[in-house]
Amino acid sequence: MKQFLTFAGKEFLHIFRDTRTVMILLLMPVVQIILFGFALTNEITNVKFAVLDHSKDALTNTITERLSQSEHFIFEKSISTEEEADYLIMSSKVSLVVIFGNNFRESLGHKGESQITLVADGSDPNTAAGVLRYASAIIASEARPVNEYTIEPVVRLLYNPQMKSAYNFVPGVMGLILMLICAMMTSVSIVREKETGTMEVLLASPVKPVIVILAKTVPYFLLSVVNLTTILLLSVFVLGVPVTGSIYWLVLTSFVFIIVSLSTGLLISSFATTQVAAMLISGLVFMMPVILLSGMIYPISNMHVILQFIAQFIPAKWFIESVRKLMIQGLPVSSVVKELAVMISMGIAFIILSIRSFKQRLE
Repeated sequence: MKQFLTFAGKEFLHIFRDTRTVMILLLMPVVQIILFGFALTNEITNVKFAVLDHSKDALTNTITERLSQSEHFIFEKSISTEEEADYLIMSSKVSLVVIFGNNFRESLGHKGESQITLVADGSDPNTAAGVLRYASAIIASEARPVNEYTIEPVVRLLYNPQMKSAYNFVPGVMGLILMLICAMMTSVSIVREKETGTMEVLLASPVKPVIVILAKTVPYFLLSVVNLTTILLLSVFVLGVPVTGSIYWLVLTSFVFIIVSLSTGLLISSFATTQVAAMLISGLVFMMPVILLSGMIYPISNMHVILQFIAQFIPAKWFIESVRKLMIQGLPVSSVVKELAVMISMGIAFIILSIRSFKQRLE
């Protein structure tokens, strides 16, 4: 028993001497429960909507007010044309447009006749389905006192009228795979050299350290290009998700994200000393947030405000938004200028931090 306690105490000492191990063991469960608790939700909240009211009667005003008072919706503005409705959806300024037809109240007495149209963004079918469900329920509850029939609004989904789930997960999978190949594998590759002692030999050679590091990242860049090509071909010819926008700008945007992911891997390798540590840092700090906080599965607008703030610093979030706009919605490159600027800024910042860290280690 004494020997058992001695060895157990020794193991505890080893654990608590390594600050990183302690943080992983004690903080990882806290981080996971917070992320899963606040990010994994099917509830739709803070959905911005606009109204095109051709009727302008008391009932349409009541329905609009009821939607505005709901915790699920935020009234953005009233509009006057359907072209403006499409523009608001296209520019992501609203997620829903409610269109009331002429003589809305009077038309409720005619069975089978619908004078209300709901326009939503189908590029994210999960969110669109929830938005339409909530809006339809509120409209039906307000109109029921003056109508014996159930109202069935006409639904118009932009970009994905068939509500194919592939339209939603293809951009997310692209971001996840590219981050996995670039960040995680690059960091592990460089840390492997440091762990075996060969990195010091390479850095002591006549070749400049920056050249050595960049040379080690080139294979992963090329592998990522191959993966990108494979994903796009499978998406178009197997999953039936067309590239409705410019393939040139889609590929160029993907290259920017690959460079950002490679610089992320370099940054991880500058802090990690073992391959296990690099894997844990990649998985805990980058991979899990990519899945939960990038908008890949769950809308960021539904999350807690703190998680929404953290999501702004996740490169995959900006890449996924860019792919949805360029590939799914077919928008011009001007619609992703903000996303490109953020990713380029992140890439430059990560590269500078990585180079400075490596120089400090050399000194």
